[in-house]
Amino acid sequence: MTIDLAAADKLLTTTRSVRKRLDLTRPVPRALIEECIEVAQQAPTGTNAQNWAFVVVTDQAKKKAIADIYRKAGEMMAGSGYPPPLAEGDPREHVMPKVMESASYLGGVLEQVPVFVIPCVQGRMETVPMIAAQASTYGSILPAAWSFMLAARARGLGTVWTTIHLFFHDDVSELLGIPADWTQSVLFPVAYYTGDDFRPAHRLPAAQMTHWDTWGNNG
Repeated sequence: MTIDLAAADKLLTTTRSVRKRLDLTRPVPRALIEECIEVAQQAPTGTNAQNWAFVVVTDQAKKKAIADIYRKAGEMMAGSGYPPPLAEGDPREHVMPKVMESASYLGGVLEQVPVFVIPCVQGRMETVPMIAAQASTYGSILPAAWSFMLAARARGLGTVWTTIHLFFHDDVSELLGIPADWTQSVLFPVAYYTGDDFRPAHRLPAAQMTHWDTWGNNG
């Protein structure tokens, strides 16, 4: 089968972090979430372990409890000085206020988002001393999580990769009954998005980020 490169590239370059354009009023069919998870489960996992799980949250009381935790964690993060300031002249500097304002907006309306999806992986990073094992564990869930975002985008759904709630990881796990030996990797608020489409974002030049044979050799 020949892959339509233009369509594939558009999907990959326009899967944006959606916060302010999430439609808080339109229900998301369960079947669409299930389709996205089925696509996500085609992602590779280390040693084909398939040691993943997807916790889907639609219960309003649980969404409200997670949103409260999210806001509490956001206040902690803001008080810590994160994210660190960018150097003067950094091309990302002008967009950071917009990003932070958008994140603050999401925190304020989070419980109104129709669906939360939390991809999890079996294992706890605190008990894995080797970098290789940690990378393998996260490598077994993050490709599936990204595939979920792509599948959602292809179906007219928006979401954002957020991890702020993980300041209180175990509290959320207890709320949702997630076993203690499983790690939440990310929280996806999922909704239809408003507006027509998304465009590729401004990014630092690829050549600046690419090192050939030796670190610092940008070609």
